[in-house]
Amino acid sequence: MIATHCPYCALQCGMNLASSDGRIAVLSRPDFPTNKGGLCSKGWTSASLLDSPQRLLSPLMRREKGSPLEPVSWNEAIGEICRRIAEIQKDRGVNSIGVFGGGGLTNEKAYALGKFARVALRTSNIDYNGRFCMSSAAAANIRAFGIDRGLPFPIEDIANTEAILLVGSNVAETMPPIMQYFDAQKRAGGCLIVVDPRKTPTATSATLHLQTTPGTDLALANGMLHIAIEEGVLDEEFIASRTNGFDAVKRSVASYWPDRVERMTGVPIQQLRLAVKLLAEAKSAMILTARGAEQHSKGVDTVLSFINLALALGKVGKPNCGYGCVTGQGNGQGGREHGQKADQLPGYRRIDNPEARAHIASVWGIEAADLPGPGLSAVELLGSIGTERGIEALIVMGSNPVVSAPNAGRIREKLAALKLLVVSDIFLTETALLADVVLPTAQWAEEEGTMTNLEGRVLLRRKATEPPVGVKTDLEVIKLLSEGLGHGRFFSDEPAKVFEELGRASEGGVADYSGISYERIAAEDGVFWPCPSSDHPGTPRLFLDRFATPDGRARFHAVMHRPAAEEPDEDYPLYLTTGRVMAHYQSGAQTRRVKELSASSPEPFVEMHPALASRLNTGDGCLVSVRTRRGRAILKAKLTQSIRQDTIFVPFHWGGHGSANLLTNPALDPVSKMPEFKVCAAKVESMDDG
Repeated sequence: MIATHCPYCALQCGMNLASSDGRIAVLSRPDFPTNKGGLCSKGWTSASLLDSPQRLLSPLMRREKGSPLEPVSWNEAIGEICRRIAEIQKDRGVNSIGVFGGGGLTNEKAYALGKFARVALRTSNIDYNGRFCMSSAAAANIRAFGIDRGLPFPIEDIANTEAILLVGSNVAETMPPIMQYFDAQKRAGGCLIVVDPRKTPTATSATLHLQTTPGTDLALANGMLHIAIEEGVLDEEFIASRTNGFDAVKRSVASYWPDRVERMTGVPIQQLRLAVKLLAEAKSAMILTARGAEQHSKGVDTVLSFINLALALGKVGKPNCGYGCVTGQGNGQGGREHGQKADQLPGYRRIDNPEARAHIASVWGIEAADLPGPGLSAVELLGSIGTERGIEALIVMGSNPVVSAPNAGRIREKLAALKLLVVSDIFLTETALLADVVLPTAQWAEEEGTMTNLEGRVLLRRKATEPPVGVKTDLEVIKLLSEGLGHGRFFSDEPAKVFEELGRASEGGVADYSGISYERIAAEDGVFWPCPSSDHPGTPRLFLDRFATPDGRARFHAVMHRPAAEEPDEDYPLYLTTGRVMAHYQSGAQTRRVKELSASSPEPFVEMHPALASRLNTGDGCLVSVRTRRGRAILKAKLTQSIRQDTIFVPFHWGGHGSANLLTNPALDPVSKMPEFKVCAAKVESMDDG
């Protein structure tokens, strides 16, 4: 029996794998502290992916543009990729090649991919799909606290806090095993306040549901802080001793009086006051945000507004208190720490920092001057295709941007226009179908590596079975490509060696893994970073003594509400928001290929209020056309009283004519470069001929 972790979300639930009759079976692992044996339907069925008949088992290549993909040898595939990269770079320069990674890659892969871009390709243009997920919270965390770790405390602390404000998260469906901690908190007499335009299963379980107008969370937070000031419930001693900048914030929220905020957000004044009362009177409290608050063109400011509220109430830097980001992707935390972001080097170092460049260059055995500078963020990188100075070739590893990127119809056109598109994946995804070369990669249980979950706990995924004949790991792919480009000596395809180098590269950085080893992870059920030495215990709880800023104080930031980049109007009168369903994960590339999960949620839909459906002359299960200024999706209507009458919801797990991201707005947050997935203007038209 092999103790390992689920291949899906950032909980990284512990599980056991056992071999039976030549197949891998998933068993409970009740001793693992995060999920205590619990798994969702995705986790229980995850092993079926290992022998899926849709697995890629050989490299595929097009002989010329427009010709079909056909099987080729690894030698031919790698040789063709390297030959064409060399030609393109000779003609258009080193930055004509882009790399697009993923938040599901192990720490070792994320680290190696960033190193590959900068050492083997010498390009500045690398980013990843985590830019679509946690980037706004990450930027806000750094600004307020000096460090970005999704949760600055273990998950277990959720059960012990008296009050929780959960903003833009439906964890009951997206992370079911975590609900045991919310349930325990409730049994102990705690309260849960949920902010969401939809009355989700999580909101239904809450003490109080604040059903906001989409895109108004920042106004809500400022309004709650206004009430807290007005009612004199601030923690003045905490503000004075452990923070800076409150006076500017106090002035900035003066205009967010309750009746104005009620009009802006749709939340009644009495609910606003009750929410503040519950948080302020609790001896301990947490404010947690997720994609609903963060995936906006003002996502960073929105997160900062909730951090302001937490700081002002003194609910940070104390036991069972804190602001936290509910990270989504499997390695959304570790994936953003070790160098696959456009502006970053391993250890969460800035790529434009001379000391950081010198340190990483010394570990990599190159000159600091040879490291490229910052590159383009994810949406900007994809958008540069076809422009004068844009990328001409793209290597995609662990991502499916044709489904997951905003304004997906335009992204498909861009990718199809590349001179070279290389995709490394398990299945022939929507993105892989456009590729010139497709490389079959190993899965989670077929290789070893580390992941960092939403608590900042570094975990070890163990190998339980060999990959199929003809399939290689992503580390092997990176090594082969590096050798073909003449830089193979800088790379290893052995996970343990890569992790050891990652530790040295991260040493002294914000995300310091230098004291973590595979042996320690196995012995301790994971190690919390930062962990700067082998005798350091790790850091389960941040900020109890000081914040990670130069003066040790947290920083307030005055932020003002502004409208979404696109608001409803006469032509597009509805708010469109997007999100997940329980059965599926991310772009659905894995879960749509699991029989049980596909049967549970077989097709995309648009959720709408019955009153809206009546006005549109449509009904439950009827086909409708959903349009925005970017595209059109054909979906079945799903009627529910749990959504606002001015809002529609579309899950984003499908491609094709039902793809939610055909509709979404690529408007970016100016700091995090997060796209505005969570709100745009839309209209719905009935397709019922009768």
